[in-house]
Amino acid sequence: MNIYLDSSIILRVLLDQPRQFSQWGEWEKAYSSELLGVECRRVIDRLRLEGALDDEALAQTVEEFVKIEKTITRVRVTKSVIMAAARSMPTVVKTLDAFHLVSAMAIRDRRASDLCFATHDSQQATAARALGFSCLES
Repeated sequence: MNIYLDSSIILRVLLDQPRQFSQWGEWEKAYSSELLGVECRRVIDRLRLEGALDDEALAQTVEEFVKIEKTITRVRVTKSVIMAAARSMPTVVKTLDAFHLVSAMAIRDRRASDLCFATHDSQQATAARALGFSCLES
């Protein structure tokens, strides 16, 4: 199985939160947007600033994220991705979700026609299904 992972999937595993993605690691190839690094690092930094991560936990979390990130092929945020993300979508789609969705569409069109979309966000899952993806949610 080829899979597109949105940031919510990685963050639940990374932060050891409840209802983690049950099929974690059970894929042939994983993809995401370059935005994955920005989104996950912003959450890690916010947790540090809020006092939820001490120095040791911060170091471990960053180290684990770097390991995970190395296993995921990322779609560059190019001008064509930006333009596609700005277009109308079949359902309500938040800004960063639009980037993930058009990145997944690019992968599906170019490399992996069997691409499944994985997210914990029900609104994003609805949009992914409306765009023709098989969607894996927890």
